[in-house]
Amino acid sequence: MASSTITCLVVLCLVLLAPLANAAQSCGQVQLTVAPCIGYLRRPGASVPVPCCNGVRSVFNQAKTVSDRQADCRCLKSTSLSLPGLNLPALAALPSKCGVNIPYKVSPTIDCNKVPY
Repeated sequence: MASSTITCLVVLCLVLLAPLANAAQSCGQVQLTVAPCIGYLRRPGASVPVPCCNGVRSVFNQAKTVSDRQADCRCLKSTSLSLPGLNLPALAALPSKCGVNIPYKVSPTIDCNKVPY
């Protein structure tokens, strides 16, 4: 009896959590992942801090579909608009400085509905 209850619980967990396995990151997760970039984006230095680039790569690699990338774009756009003092040229150059090739420039004015890839 106990083993069938455990089996049911495991199956229930798998059914409930399966959609999350394919879901894009929430905006909060994206923000936490790229949070190490804020200091650099306010006062750019000679090189981008490793934790920042790791976060940029992680966000990029986890967005598998166009809708995932557009959602991340909207999150990053709204976040950039809410953070005063960001160096916008440094923001636009950040992906390439971290070795991430994206076909658009990140900016507070980007139209995320037109983000391809």
